[in-house]
Amino acid sequence: MNRRPLTKSGAQKLRDELQVLKTEARPKIIQAIAEARAHGDLRENAEYHAAKEQQGFIEGRIAQIGEWLGSAEIIDPGAVDAGGRVVFGAMVELLHLSTDAEVRYQIVGDLEADIGAGLVSISSPIARALIGRKEGDVVTVVAPDGEIEYEILSVEYR
Repeated sequence: MNRRPLTKSGAQKLRDELQVLKTEARPKIIQAIAEARAHGDLRENAEYHAAKEQQGFIEGRIAQIGEWLGSAEIIDPGAVDAGGRVVFGAMVELLHLSTDAEVRYQIVGDLEADIGAGLVSISSPIARALIGRKEGDVVTVVAPDGEIEYEILSVEYR
């Protein structure tokens, strides 16, 4: 089985979503199906078909999250000491050398990446360029718009 890295907080978010799906969403959709079934002929019952479709989505998501958690290698970034090097789970502050803009990213697993929240996937070009580097290093990231140079300002593990 191929192990996927996942931060401790990312795994908890998935567990929380799984709990909501199992304890709230699943019972609600079962009730909706029962109510729609009570309306009679199921062949022309749009409520019933919509509820069954929603049930399929919920059950698929439950299975997907269960598979992800089952194959995850959960890593606590706070317990990592990589000697100041950028590793999975590290929080990295960067200086964009062309614009002098500072950005802050945490390197996370593919399943928890959200660039808007500052979470970049371990398989992204920026994470691949940063892995193994340390504070003060200048890295070149090959992006769709061309090459971007960043200076690593700080590396934290939390």
